[in-house]
Amino acid sequence: MLTGRQAHLAEGDRQAVRIDRGYGPFAAAADRSAAAQAGLAALVPAEGELWIVEGEAWPVPPGAREVKRAVLAQMVAEGPPPEARPGEPAIVALGDADAADMAALANHARPGPWGPKTHRYGPFFGVREDGRLLAMAGQRMLMPGMAELSGVATWEDCRGRGLARALIGHVMRAMAAHGETPFLHSYADNAGAIALYESLGFHIRREVQVLAIAAI
Repeated sequence: MLTGRQAHLAEGDRQAVRIDRGYGPFAAAADRSAAAQAGLAALVPAEGELWIVEGEAWPVPPGAREVKRAVLAQMVAEGPPPEARPGEPAIVALGDADAADMAALANHARPGPWGPKTHRYGPFFGVREDGRLLAMAGQRMLMPGMAELSGVATWEDCRGRGLARALIGHVMRAMAAHGETPFLHSYADNAGAIALYESLGFHIRREVQVLAIAAI
């Protein structure tokens, strides 16, 4: 991501990079060498966390402390996107004017790390009712020929109405229109979310490890 299509969002050097702090906490080191680990440690903010997502458990670099570890299911949808169902809610594009509403929803539903610029990753879409943003979904990381579904969130009192399903399908169709294969990450123990994604054409590709670190 940070050495390819979204390299303009990168901070760091060839040893380690992190995404622009306004977008989120994700980072990666070139390898496990002392130089790369030191480069990673140098990117840890004085306040807040840095998240490393790798195929295998990653060591805590010297000068940092472990905050948490978790296992994620990495999922991909390689077939055609689902068609819109009759009666689905109207879906609108979201942007800077919606940033406060999106942040409030993200802080409530906690779909993943959210920063003041996260809504600028790529197209985000939402469902509004009487002016209230009920649910949203969009994209985050861009890989060669692939785009990550992210930020799927619904207010608790609005769940059970099929809003997330409708939004995910909409995002998948938008990705397919640009020749992108959708992928996503879900906590591996979130059976409900994984079942929803599977019903929309995703399958688990592999499990990956997330490590959150902070300054000592």
